[in-house]
Amino acid sequence: MSLRIKAVVDKFVEELKEALEADIQDRIMKEREMQSYIEEREREVAEREAAWKAELSRREAEIARQEARLKMEKENLEKEKSVLMGTASNQDNQDGALEITVSGEKYRCLRFAKAKK
Repeated sequence: MSLRIKAVVDKFVEELKEALEADIQDRIMKEREMQSYIEEREREVAEREAAWKAELSRREAEIARQEARLKMEKENLEKEKSVLMGTASNQDNQDGALEITVSGEKYRCLRFAKAKK
C-alpha cells in the first residue's frame, strides 16, 4: 500500500514540477514578448521624434532664409526710397543753401517758399 501511495505522490510531484516548469516557461515567453513590444514601440517613438526634429530643423532653416530675404528686401526698399525721394542734407554753407541729391545728381536750393495750396 505504501508503495502505491509513494508512486501516486511521486507522480503528483512530477506533474506539479512539469506544470510549474511550463508556467515558468510561459512567463519567460510573455516577458520576452513584452520586452520585444516595448523595444519596438521605443524604436517607433524614436523614429517619429527624429522625423519631427528634422522637420523642425528644416522649418527653422526656412524661417531663417525668409528672414534674411526679408531683411535684404527691406534694405533694398530703403535704398530705392532714398534714391526716389532724394537725400537732403543741410549744409552749413555761407549762403545757407540746402543740397539735395536725387538719383546721384546734386541740386542746391538757395531760397525756400511756402507751397501754394
